Formats: sequence, structure tokens, C-alpha cells
Amino acid sequence: MPLTLGRFTVHAVSDGTIALDGGAMFGVVPKVLWEQYLPADERNRVRLALRCLLVVDGPRRILIDDGAGTRWDGKLRDRFGLLAPSALDSQLQALGLSRGDITDVVLTHLHFDHAGGTTVDADGQPSLSFPNATYHLQRRHWKWAHQPSDRDAGSFRSEDFRALESSGRLHLLEGATELYPGLHLFCAEGHTVGLQLVRLETDDGTLVFLGDLIPTTAHLRTPWVAAYDLYPLTAIEEKKQLLAQAIEERWLLFFEHDPDVACCTVKEQGGYAAIDRVVPL
Repeated sequence: MPLTLGRFTVHAVSDGTIALDGGAMFGVVPKVLWEQYLPADERNRVRLALRCLLVVDGPRRILIDDGAGTRWDGKLRDRFGLLAPSALDSQLQALGLSRGDITDVVLTHLHFDHAGGTTVDADGQPSLSFPNATYHLQRRHWKWAHQPSDRDAGSFRSEDFRALESSGRLHLLEGATELYPGLHLFCAEGHTVGLQLVRLETDDGTLVFLGDLIPTTAHLRTPWVAAYDLYPLTAIEEKKQLLAQAIEERWLLFFEHDPDVACCTVKEQGGYAAIDRVVPL
């Protein structure tokens, strides 16, 4: 169900699910601990949501991340356990919208499970999935995605975002900004260079889109960071600061990858943040 915050109406929209290696998702955390929260399949993969956020702001239809998309062959679809292709289309249709109605796409970063839906195949060539949208991304991340490190090169598929270069629809940002009144973008550097997250600030409360800084509710424990994080100690410190403020100010936290919980508030429990109240969304 949608949530109203001030002038914003927000909807959780799904692009299906993905299965990623549990060890990679939890780094040095022993399997006997993390599997209590996300059970692994026979290939040691955990099921994760590909959950995007649609923010309706008057005439604006702002999509935060766009999922893995549909441009996957059978081998890769099996490797990553991708389910419900084209789910995003059906989710938008249920809201009376089409891809052409999206005015803005905020990409937290360009990893394939967050930006794979940026393009679709048209006559054998990738073209923009949201042809009328402006795509917002941090410039530092754009540069990094074109020359990633050996460690994270496998997380990028250049064909997912190549069409942006010549489209005239790419808006590169330089750090934190208020994109629209009440819609703030801020940076975190632990997961990848130039990751940007979204904070909606209204008189009715604050909602934060956590992206891959805190991908699931299991990752609310500050030491539990993914092996995908380029700078895990930085990620831990960023989580501490964000969660302390979230607890104090009763923020709503939106999870992109948690298979069961889309949104919740948090409280302090046993020295870490923990779910306080699940918010239907």
C-alpha cells in the first residue's frame, strides 16, 4: 500500500528477486549466524528482493533504482536466480503508469542489480527504459564504473548504462544535494565509490532509502557488512552514524534487498539497531 509523507506519495515497486551468495552478502560473519535470518539454498545463495521506490511528487514520478532488468540470457538468469522478469512493468501498470510516465530515475549506483533496468533491447540495441526521464547519478561513481577495480569489475555491465552517455538525459551530481524540495541525495563511500542514497524530509517524518549501505534488516547489525563492500570499515562507521540518527529521530528506513521487510523504524537493542515497527508499503 502507498505511504503518504507530506506532499510525497511513496510506493514500493518490485523488479522481482535475485539470489546471491550468502557468504558474499555477509563477509566475515559465520554462516551459522547469518543463516538464522536469510536461509541459504543448495548453492549457498540467499533470496533477495529487487525493490525500488517510486516517489510521486505532484507531476513528478521519481523512481529510485530500476532493478536488474530483462537483458539476461538463460545461463546468467540461472546463476543469479532471477525471478519475475518484467515485474517492474506490471508493478507500474498496477499504479496506472507506464515507463514513459517516469520523469526522474535516481540511480544509487551502477551495479547490475540496481541499474540493470536502465536499458531494454530495441531492435538488438540497448535503449533507455524510461525514455522521458532524467537520470541522476554521482559523477565520481560514473567515472568509477567506467574504470572499476579488479575487485568489483564483475558488478558492472557497461551495456546497462552505455546508452546514457549519448542520451542527453544523464545528470551528473557533485556530492550531496537537495534534488527537489524535501528530496535529498547524500553520499556513502563504504560500499562503492560515490554511492548516493535518498532521504525524504517532510513535516510528517523522514524516510531514507538505504540501498546497499544496509541492504537487509539482518545488516542492521553494524559489523555485518558484505564482502562486496570496497571499504568495510567505512561502511561500518557510516551505518553507525545513520542508525543512531534514525533511532533518535524515528526515521522510516526503506530496504532495497530484504525479502520480507520493505520499511520499518528501528530501536536500540543489545547495542545495535533492531526492527521496532514494520511499516506496510
